[in-house]
Amino acid sequence: MIQRGVLDPGVVDAAGDHLVGYVDRMRSVPGWALASALGAPVLLIGGWTVAAALQPAGYDPVTQSISSLAARGATDRWLMTAALAGLGGCHLVTALGLRPVARAGRILLAAGGAATLLVAAFPQPAEGSSAAHVVAATTAFLALAGWPALAADRGPDARWELRPGVSAVATAVLIGAVAWFGWELHTGTRIGLAERVAAGSQALWPLVVVIAERRRR
Repeated sequence: MIQRGVLDPGVVDAAGDHLVGYVDRMRSVPGWALASALGAPVLLIGGWTVAAALQPAGYDPVTQSISSLAARGATDRWLMTAALAGLGGCHLVTALGLRPVARAGRILLAAGGAATLLVAAFPQPAEGSSAAHVVAATTAFLALAGWPALAADRGPDARWELRPGVSAVATAVLIGAVAWFGWELHTGTRIGLAERVAAGSQALWPLVVVIAERRRR
């Protein structure tokens, strides 16, 4: 007869610790996600600042949009185009690294990053507008405004930055900024300012979530 053995308690404890450590690693936010989350506002704000400085004297960042810096015919349009492409890539990488966040929120953040890449790929013409650019920009703004709501954690141990109330407020603020930009597009004279507030705040919120998650863990 084969004698049934008894597992060593030390082996069981070691296996349990290993499993817990593996789960913690899988739910942690890696350093490269912090780098991408930090890169998003740096690329966006740095890009529009430098690109605006290179434009002719008549350029006004309060009244003229970010997209005009990457439009066909703009001075050194490659710079803002590269910044927008980098911004979209950063959002995609951050969405991949935000492991503790609800999957729906990560997917919407990634969708916003992909749409931002399309914004760079379909620039505005020198005169008039581009339907592809408008669709891509609208999709990017709405996705990047809505992802905090879908990222909310309704569990009893939810972190402050992912609590439903905080996520709802974040989405409301981001949508409000986008609505202001939409209003200015049709009736106002502060199109550039409104777009910078909307895009800048959308680039900063993922960084807030990433930093809070890494500090907690």
